[in-house]
Amino acid sequence: MQHLRQLLEIENSELAQLLRFSLYGLEATLNQARIEFPLDPGVEICDQVLQELHSLLQLSPDQPPQPDNGWEDVIILPPKELKLTHLREAFDSDSELSYYLGNSQLQSQTDSDLWNEIQRKLLRVPEDLAASWRQRTLDLAQEVGAIADDSNLYKLPFIRDEIIYPGLSGTVQTQGLRLYQQALSNSQTTQGNVSDLPAAFLFLYMNFIEIDPDLHHALKSVFSFDVISLHSKPEQRHQYIDALSDRFQRTQKAEENADPLLNLRAWIDMDEAIHSLVFVPPAERYSWWGKLQHESRRILKKVTDQANNAGNEVRIRQLSGLYADICALSKDDLQLDCGRIPGEVLTCLRVYARINQEESPGRVIFRSSR
Repeated sequence: MQHLRQLLEIENSELAQLLRFSLYGLEATLNQARIEFPLDPGVEICDQVLQELHSLLQLSPDQPPQPDNGWEDVIILPPKELKLTHLREAFDSDSELSYYLGNSQLQSQTDSDLWNEIQRKLLRVPEDLAASWRQRTLDLAQEVGAIADDSNLYKLPFIRDEIIYPGLSGTVQTQGLRLYQQALSNSQTTQGNVSDLPAAFLFLYMNFIEIDPDLHHALKSVFSFDVISLHSKPEQRHQYIDALSDRFQRTQKAEENADPLLNLRAWIDMDEAIHSLVFVPPAERYSWWGKLQHESRRILKKVTDQANNAGNEVRIRQLSGLYADICALSKDDLQLDCGRIPGEVLTCLRVYARINQEESPGRVIFRSSR
């Protein structure tokens, strides 16, 4: 690693430039392979390799070489002048966005990272606000010579094809993001026969967690006392993915048994795991992210109808509105001091259920009333 760093830091070196291009190609290849083979036994080491490559590719050729002292290098580069500075300033100062996203400022230090950070945050606000802001980002990018590019997209496995947001080419070059059905098919090939939607969420979440450092989890069976960052707590990330995978397996077994109540209980647990992947504050219900997760609730409604048609008495309820109005139906709820309206439910992690006179409390995240 030391000699790679030294070569990359040499100014006006054709060899350094060749090495940089080669490392970019290796990074792109490993990222694509990581998507297509998410359960490969080499995934964890591959992630570490990608982190090392990312660190190398951030090196500036005018930075003096750092001595190799046996410890992991911490490289602090002077911030470069961003071409998208006006976009950052406009985004950070928008009060309507702050209402949904909280008051945290954008953290990216490169134009490429800034573009992706902004676009991912827009997935958490109402779709009309996101649409107007997405057009604004394209207009501001075009002012500095960058244009939308739908050909260079990071592919996330799911049950359908969808461009989530474009990349950029020109003066700023970066990948966009898309859902890609073929990537899910490739993943399924390595795992055997799986049901579409729970498998889709499993593989989508495994990949989304890798690219979005803002993601948290609130899954009670993993950690019941707080909303936990998956970026700063890697052990929680592994435990959450393991729990999601376990619940996915249980939905498969329940479907095979053809027992409507067993299937219903398994789906309630799976739906809880899906909705427990959250942001702080949680995404707005009618955002892209909110609608994505609601696909699980639609399946849960169908499974409930099947149980009722089989002669059972089942009622499920997604908890929303003022927390004071629904707290009797929930248990072990989590409280945040950010989000939308004080005293309001921010997201329903687990639905309330009544199955043949047996009640199962729901679970929510709510905004403190202070």
